Amino acid sequence: MAGAYEDFQDLVDEVSALLGAPATLEDRDFRLIAFGVHDSEDDTATDPVRTRSILTRGSTTEVRAWFERFGIARATAPVRIPAAPAAGVFRGRLCLPVRHAGVVYGYVWLLDEAEHTEAQLAAAMAVAARIGARLAAATHAGSDAGLALRALLTAASRAARDEAEDALRAALGEDADQPHALVCVRLAAVPPQDLPGLRVAPGAAALTRVGRSVALLVRLRAAQLAAPAGTAALRLLEALGAPGAAGISDGRPSLAGLPSAWREATDAARAADAQPDLGPAARWSDLGPYRLLTALPADTPPDPAVAPLLAPAHRELARTAELYLDHAGQAARTAAALAVHRQTLYYRLGRIEQLTGLDLSDGESRLLLHMALKAARL
Repeated sequence: MAGAYEDFQDLVDEVSALLGAPATLEDRDFRLIAFGVHDSEDDTATDPVRTRSILTRGSTTEVRAWFERFGIARATAPVRIPAAPAAGVFRGRLCLPVRHAGVVYGYVWLLDEAEHTEAQLAAAMAVAARIGARLAAATHAGSDAGLALRALLTAASRAARDEAEDALRAALGEDADQPHALVCVRLAAVPPQDLPGLRVAPGAAALTRVGRSVALLVRLRAAQLAAPAGTAALRLLEALGAPGAAGISDGRPSLAGLPSAWREATDAARAADAQPDLGPAARWSDLGPYRLLTALPADTPPDPAVAPLLAPAHRELARTAELYLDHAGQAARTAAALAVHRQTLYYRLGRIEQLTGLDLSDGESRLLLHMALKAARL
């Protein structure tokens, strides 16, 4: 799938040349794919809708509703759409539906209120049909890659894992030899059946549901440079539109490393969900002690000594203990963080020692209490 979306620019420029106006290509979810150069010196020749699409790679709900009321999702011919200042559409435009085999895959937009000959429009629609065929092929490849990725991440045997890896390699094409990272998104609700397309983020190579999570495979330039995966994680969270947290694995130089990368991503998402300071998108390499804690089974019971402190009635004492240990046992900083008098802090620390039987002046006791409190968040 290398360059699956990179060769649309020439087609968009071709439409611009045919109709004499700057064109923009968006997918059916109104996410930007490519845009033609706007070389007019007239500032009124554009409007905020096109600018926002280019800068943020999307359109507002109001703009989308205005466009869709003209039946663009069902249209098979060019559609004229008038201006609607109340929706932020200050200029009329021409929409060329991008279809293939009866399915709409996107739209070509032109800031164009001029009249065109039937021959010009027919030629532009022929280009739109070529775009539709390519988008359909990219969508199909993305679907195959998603199925193969899910099979790889859930394989229960070495044979099944090898088979899934081969299928993913075939679906990715030459991109299979690129480094990748995995993103795991944990949602508060069950993931939707219709996930965003691969245009959700630059570098997205495969997207699928895995249980109650969503997995996103992201291409990297180098295994050590995983910053694009962080951007992709935030874009995916935004596109899913539901409360959740994301985890990001370290990069892997080959597909064989993806199962272990998935464990990192799921652990990082679990930590981000438990500790908001790490999120909304946490990298495995930035988890600190949570790298060890997430290795514990999710149903691990609390340490017997710390269990009494975790009762709902002692929530404030547990918070005091965690902040005290977070601040390396410094009473002044802890009291300031809690906004209490230092004597109040000392009273609470005494109560904590009574409940747990731990000596807070002992290093190992502090370590046990600190790790147990962090583990309880998970």
